[in-house]
Amino acid sequence: MVRAYIGLGSNLADPQQQLRSALDALGRLPGSQLAGVSAFYASDSLSPGQPRYTNAVAALDSRLPALALLDALQAIEAEQGRERKERWGPRTLDLDILLYGDQVLDEPRLIVPHYHMHARPFVLYPLAELVPSDFCLPDQRPLARLLAECPFVGLERL
Repeated sequence: MVRAYIGLGSNLADPQQQLRSALDALGRLPGSQLAGVSAFYASDSLSPGQPRYTNAVAALDSRLPALALLDALQAIEAEQGRERKERWGPRTLDLDILLYGDQVLDEPRLIVPHYHMHARPFVLYPLAELVPSDFCLPDQRPLARLLAECPFVGLERL
């Protein structure tokens, strides 16, 4: 089993319910077990004029290879009405593999650790709820240092 950390986000169609439904679906993935979930957080959209997002991070223990997990996450997104019209557009559900064990992956479809997680408080603060205080990313950057460099601004713990 590999411990993967999954970022969840939604800003359409009852975002908190979208995240709860996604967590239920994650718990039903074959060869996988939901190991933990952060609190939900409200955050401003990265694109102006969009509704606020609801975000969380889930810890998932899985036997699925990384790309198979990505396919499963995208299937959950599609089941919950995700339409991939624009890169930064509003969405019913966004599921991102933030970390996949201690692996560093650079595939055409998947970059792990997630390439922007170090600069996103709506990812780092929920992740910090699920890992030990001395946790380091696969590149050995301490999460504590990333948190210090990424203030808790624009976040609201729900």
